[in-house]
Amino acid sequence: MADYEIPDDLRYSEEDEWARLEDDCVVFGITDYAQQQLGDIVFVELPQVGDRFAKGDAFGVVESVKAVSDVYAPISGEVVSVNEDLADRPELVNADCYGSGWLCIIRPGDEAELESLLDAKAYRIYVEERSEPDQ
Repeated sequence: MADYEIPDDLRYSEEDEWARLEDDCVVFGITDYAQQQLGDIVFVELPQVGDRFAKGDAFGVVESVKAVSDVYAPISGEVVSVNEDLADRPELVNADCYGSGWLCIIRPGDEAELESLLDAKAYRIYVEERSEPDQ
């Protein structure tokens, strides 16, 4: 299996987004696995501040040299901030997906949804299962 960074202090969706609780909001982005699968990211489309999403709703698009991929809300809530740096520097997602390459901050509608996401151990297993070559 390729080497993917999967921090222990984050939660993960099966659509390859990570989420981190900060104060009363949740910061999220795409995982190292997702950005490596996509390749060089050339464009990121994000929602507007004030937009509301249900868990699992498509809220944006990440375009790479290989593919265009929807990004899904890992939890329900209202967008309170977007990473405006990505408009001019989408490659930040590749360079630092868990740091300066974050996508959005949401005020959660239901904080319990965060607990329903995968922990690092479960996400690592999920990635390994998808990365194994077909038998």
